[in-house]
Amino acid sequence: MDERDGMATMVETVRELAAGARQAARWLAGTSSRERDELLGAMADELLGATEAILAANSQDLAEAADRPAAFRDRLTLTPERVAQMAGALRQVADRPDPLGRGESWTRPNGLRIHRVRVPLGVVGLIYEARPNVTAEATALALKAGNAILLRGGSEAFRSNQAIVAALRQGARAAGAPAELVSLLPAGRESARALMTTPGVVDVLIPRGGPALIRSVVEEARVPVIETGAGNCHTYVHQDADLEMALRIAVNAKVQRPGVCNAMETLLVHREVAAAFLPRVGEALRAHGVTLRGCPRTRELLPWAEPATDEDWATEYLDLILAVRVVDDLDEALDHIRRYTTGHSEAIVTRSLEAARRFQEEVDAAAVYVNASTRFTDGGEFGFGAEVGISTQKLHARGPMGLEALTTTRYVVEGDGQIR
Repeated sequence: MDERDGMATMVETVRELAAGARQAARWLAGTSSRERDELLGAMADELLGATEAILAANSQDLAEAADRPAAFRDRLTLTPERVAQMAGALRQVADRPDPLGRGESWTRPNGLRIHRVRVPLGVVGLIYEARPNVTAEATALALKAGNAILLRGGSEAFRSNQAIVAALRQGARAAGAPAELVSLLPAGRESARALMTTPGVVDVLIPRGGPALIRSVVEEARVPVIETGAGNCHTYVHQDADLEMALRIAVNAKVQRPGVCNAMETLLVHREVAAAFLPRVGEALRAHGVTLRGCPRTRELLPWAEPATDEDWATEYLDLILAVRVVDDLDEALDHIRRYTTGHSEAIVTRSLEAARRFQEEVDAAAVYVNASTRFTDGGEFGFGAEVGISTQKLHARGPMGLEALTTTRYVVEGDGQIR
């Protein structure tokens, strides 16, 4: 079989899975909020019951990823606690208010009664990398919002995802629902391309992963895409900052979980506090194994830091590496962020209300923080129960994408024979 024949076969496979998902989505459209909540509860039960099988599959994935970086392996690793957390996320989403049917109504002068209500998108496609917990969380959000979901996870986590999806489908059957509400596509480039380039198979496609994955989906897709972005996140320590607070925030933002998109990648420090702050934060970060790459002024204070290049300012490391720059003022910090931000999460540490106001107004990002760690950009931390991704675009959804982001609106118009 040549490459074209293989691609044609994969397109047919994806079409078959999508047809099953669309039929299941029509079934789901007729369910009540209580029935969808019970469905998620049954899935959570089956997920916990399959813990041993899921961990066994995950151990095989980890064995093949033995030479990958530590941060990558952390994202891939499942433990009994993490499986329990996935089941907990399903229950948390079930406990969230139903997004469907919400809206507003008004009556026009001609007597037409117009209702704008939230309805499901239909079939959601998700392309993501080696984070198997996403499999359960994304499924929970999609189903609660009335959508079926097609999952195409990374090949590195394929066995883990297979085991998780098998448990979720068994949970659907136990609840009397069609298993086709959630389907896992085969691993490999062909399945991703088929999902991206076959119109009509999904109503929306969401990429979740590194810059290369997202760029590929955005450039190649022939279906609607909600773009999630890389996280080149900055923390700026202003001259009026509480330096003890700044130290806690900077260390947390970098080391609490460095391999995720809301971790800090660049630390900006005002020149007036650099001498007091940088040696302390530098030693604290070095104690956690962080490699610093600094500008010349940073290296005067931290001579052990590596020299930073222009590429460092633009890099999402997803690792224990941090770029550090000393800036003259807030304007220079804002200019640096404008040039290098990916529009994900940006933070300022300051006691100045004026500096905080300017930062909030002038930084163009999905989440803007004052005196808090960027690590809070997360659906769970925002009270959404879970997230399907963090959108850095400006249309339809932005920031952590919870239930409402997986719905759209419909206008229902009632009349008494009006004509125009």
